[in-house]
Amino acid sequence: MSTEDKPFFDDPHAALREIAQNPDAYAHYLADFHRVVLDMQAKLEVLQHETRVHCRGTRVEGDKWKQAQLRSFPVEKSLNDVIRNLRKATSGLEKSAHKRHAHDEKVKWVKKQRKEKALLKERKNNPPLEATPESPDQQSVQNPNRDYGSPTSIYDLDRRESA
Repeated sequence: MSTEDKPFFDDPHAALREIAQNPDAYAHYLADFHRVVLDMQAKLEVLQHETRVHCRGTRVEGDKWKQAQLRSFPVEKSLNDVIRNLRKATSGLEKSAHKRHAHDEKVKWVKKQRKEKALLKERKNNPPLEATPESPDQQSVQNPNRDYGSPTSIYDLDRRESA
């Protein structure tokens, strides 16, 4: 059974498909994730500080200067890596929302440009027809540089240019 054959309620990705198609819904959805990630980041920063204070303060009898701090570095580094990755995730979420909006703007711009080019091409290939002159005198006044093969009236034979 293909994806198109399944009813809407059976497709687990239908809601995300609709969100992906709408730039405003996309930005709103990513903003929800952004808030959650920022909340996690803030809580982990507090945990980082408390862990640092505790681990560096835990001394063993006979420790030399900075040995407690050196023992706490692996714990601090792992938590710092997690926080750094969360910061990258938040900036990536923001960037993705902006790029999605820019994509829709570019699609609108490309559509507009293509319509304009098509109109220009149509005008170039099919120039507007001039009104037919009422008398032979008006015809010679309107179109003084006629091509050799253009139709002429017998009244214009004396003014006709040779090829």
